[in-house]
Amino acid sequence: MISAITANLDRGVKLLNSISDKQYSNTSIAPYHSSIGIHMRHILDVFDCIFEGLSESKVDLTARKRNEEVELKIVEGLSYFEKIKMELEVLNSFDFEKVIVVVDDLGMGKVEQKYTLGGLLIQTHSHAIHHFASVGYIISQLGIDIPDADFGFNPTTPKNEILKV
Repeated sequence: MISAITANLDRGVKLLNSISDKQYSNTSIAPYHSSIGIHMRHILDVFDCIFEGLSESKVDLTARKRNEEVELKIVEGLSYFEKIKMELEVLNSFDFEKVIVVVDDLGMGKVEQKYTLGGLLIQTHSHAIHHFASVGYIISQLGIDIPDADFGFNPTTPKNEILKV
């Protein structure tokens, strides 16, 4: 599981290594006017929430750090990616069946729900893929090449022959 998540995060690293800070922080694309950097920071913040709460077996997904420097500077984004990837490697020794409480806000206030660590990691991985798809739209509008054919695609999504590059 960890190797699949890390491989996906490496797609984000590959993108960051191929663009400028100006492209990374560009918020000109409608309709949401979010940047590549905002999406990357958000993805990594969710993973960070897991690591912050794991020792107490309570992960609060509303306690994201929202470090603006990560949204604006590629060097900060790359550093955050590396931090998250190192922390993921440590999880290889954890029991993915461990039950933890997850706190989130679904729009009507905070709720708590029991998850397994593995279930939460799967959800967080899918969340990252979803945001990579949004980033794919942004980079296409900015005229940036998608880093690879699987960027932003869930592995279960059927692909037509054009996308099988």
